[in-house]
Amino acid sequence: MGAEGAGTGGRVTISEIARQAGVSVPTVSRVVNGRSDVSPRTRARVEDLLRLHGYRRRPSAPGTRAALLDLVFNDLGSPWAVEIIRGVEEAAHAAGAGTVVSAVHGRSGDAREWMRNLRSRASDGVILVTSALDPTLHEELRILGVPLVIVDPAGSPALDAPTIGAANWSGGMAATAHLLSLGHRRIGLIAGPPRLLCSRARLDGYRAALEGAGIPLDASLVVPGDFRPESGFSACNTLLDLPEPPTALFAASDRMALGAIEALRRRALRVPQDMSVVGFDDLPEVRWSAPPLTTVRQPLADMGGLAVRTVLGLTRGEQPDAPRVELGTDLVVRASTAPPA
Repeated sequence: MGAEGAGTGGRVTISEIARQAGVSVPTVSRVVNGRSDVSPRTRARVEDLLRLHGYRRRPSAPGTRAALLDLVFNDLGSPWAVEIIRGVEEAAHAAGAGTVVSAVHGRSGDAREWMRNLRSRASDGVILVTSALDPTLHEELRILGVPLVIVDPAGSPALDAPTIGAANWSGGMAATAHLLSLGHRRIGLIAGPPRLLCSRARLDGYRAALEGAGIPLDASLVVPGDFRPESGFSACNTLLDLPEPPTALFAASDRMALGAIEALRRRALRVPQDMSVVGFDDLPEVRWSAPPLTTVRQPLADMGGLAVRTVLGLTRGEQPDAPRVELGTDLVVRASTAPPA
């Protein structure tokens, strides 16, 4: 819920009103919404501040403007993004809210254009599926008082904002442990970009599974990628060119796994007879790959839906139970894995 001031306060947020009144944000929200469960003295103090700042509650009667949420990606060219959009759209529709989807492509010009548009359309909340915004834009968001949720942050978010991610460490461990249980001992990893928190967590899960099996980490079996199929193709060729290639591959994204499978096909190697392959994400298309891909299901749509519910809660002055939420991942076993030949 935003606030618009006229007079001394300019644009003011519920958080600022709460700070000045010495009460919690939910308490201010209860006063704004006419709830009775606030003491008379506290209600009077909050109402005085609301009048001082010229706070005007956004209307919520039938026929008024529905809530509008901004969903911002670094890149939209991935089925991964489509799954998050699907979850966001379903949850927003159920809540009667609208969404605007944007991509900033990591360029400051795109991000600043998006910020100008955000101000003009008075969005009620922002869901960032990137934490790579310029720090000055983060500060502008804070000043505007627009509630913010970050999905799958690249690292430690620059803002004090709730974050939603997946259990990447346990997913990486489960994928590797599955291959170990089949009897594989030389397991290659096509890792994600090391700057990303999810990539590092999946690598750590891979390492933990090997250590648990008493297998030392062989650095030559870890090749970085960028989550795109081309990098999976290239990394798989690098691993196949080793004097002793692995018998199984764990690719830290489904798209890299599909690239690896194509590299194997071009060398007349069969999956899983000659090489087992595990992915990460469980994108819809991997059920129809040849063979269907064993992968770690990342609940992308669920992450999008939870982001909507969290940011709408923030607009009502509700704080999430925890600043960081990780949704569980599950291993989905299909036909791309088997014991080593």
